[in-house]
Amino acid sequence: MYTVNSTIALQAFEGLKVEKISSNSQVEILSISLEKNKIFPEHTSPRDATLIVLEGEILFYINGSEYLLFGQHHFQFEKEVTHSVKANENSKFLIVR
Repeated sequence: MYTVNSTIALQAFEGLKVEKISSNSQVEILSISLEKNKIFPEHTSPRDATLIVLEGEILFYINGSEYLLFGQHHFQFEKEVTHSVKANENSKFLIVR
């Protein structure tokens, strides 16, 4: 009935890795690992979302602005707005949407 999962802890820093942690009709949680100096290319989210940095340091680009985010920062953004991410360090973050 209950399970403990280590997906986030075991997620490698090899380029860009995206793992779906949980999903139902109301919310989806994605775990993302991004290797130092790699880029998560421009894309949009189908729903309003919150990005939660677990470790590392990233630059989040949206609407012509750049935001420096690192461990324990969170950032909310609207659906269907083009954005991208660059890792300044090996980084892991969650997207909750």
